Amino acid sequence: MWIYEKKLQYPVRVSKCDPKLAKFLIEQYGGADGELAAALRYLNQRYSIPDKVIGLLTDIGTEEFAHLEMIATMVYKLTKDATPEQMKAAGLDGHFADHDNALSYHNAAGIPWTATYIQAKGDPIADLYEDIAAEEKARATYQWLIDITDDVDIQDALKFLREREIVHSLRFREAVEILKEHHSSKKVF
Repeated sequence: MWIYEKKLQYPVRVSKCDPKLAKFLIEQYGGADGELAAALRYLNQRYSIPDKVIGLLTDIGTEEFAHLEMIATMVYKLTKDATPEQMKAAGLDGHFADHDNALSYHNAAGIPWTATYIQAKGDPIADLYEDIAAEEKARATYQWLIDITDDVDIQDALKFLREREIVHSLRFREAVEILKEHHSSKKVF
């Protein structure tokens, strides 16, 4: 179904070891509004949505996996040279005790990822509005992450991700209008 290109969607550069920033970025790795939850949400919803927008959910869902890979790369690069003391100072001591510097799906507070993050109502309009909200929450989180770091390399990649969330939100809004227009002319669901 997919062709995997062995390169990131956008280059990820990191100028210094920064476990504290990695801790915050983990929110987008395993948090409720993170990239894994978004990818699985959209790829799951496509089974109960009209044909007119299945492709959109597939495209955005697979792109979210590319974003997950970018976040994983950032976290890895920010922590790969970190000492246990630096991990502890960053509040990642519990993570380090369980996983060393390996990634694990949890949010910035250390709460494990859960399938309850994946929303699917079965009503296409309700699901698309949920998707719009998810993209807007991700956009806001990326802006906050940009604001808390002075690493211009990380800011560059985060700005790319923030802009993609905006595009996804706009595409979902267009899909709502398509379905509403189609629904007014004939029964969709």
